[in-house]
Amino acid sequence: MNKKILLVLTILLICVPFALSFGQYRPSVFSKQEKIPAPDFSLKDIQGKIFKLSSQRGNPVVIFFGTTWCPACRGEMPFYKNLYEKYARRGLKFLYIDINESTERVARFAKQNLFPYLVLVDADGSVANDYNLIGVPTLILVDKKGNITDISHRVSDLPLDAIFPAKK
Repeated sequence: MNKKILLVLTILLICVPFALSFGQYRPSVFSKQEKIPAPDFSLKDIQGKIFKLSSQRGNPVVIFFGTTWCPACRGEMPFYKNLYEKYARRGLKFLYIDINESTERVARFAKQNLFPYLVLVDADGSVANDYNLIGVPTLILVDKKGNITDISHRVSDLPLDAIFPAKK
């Protein structure tokens, strides 16, 4: 009996640190010293038009990675729409990137939910893979220079005050 417990503990001591080493893509920008460029990508929107992230240089961008079936993504949608209403006129660009689903399904979802922002389809998950996503929703804030400044799983955690300081 004691040998079984010892074996389980040994396996846990080996596996847990190994598993924890595969974490969420967290750029070292939080030190404010080194900037991590957002991986560039080209994706089609739900109308079939190609969008390239690098075309947004000069504008801050919020990227929302999600899926149609994700309850947490659906829960964040009202907050994301509110953010859009507040900041789109001030130059913040908004993207919704759906992962691993068909364009038709994503288009229906966007229409049903009246998405006011650009909706892109990452049909094979390659862009999500480039960003090392481990779950949805994931929001990524990209500054005007194309660097990742923050990663969050909730809209309310995005530090937009750093990009749009309160007017005095």
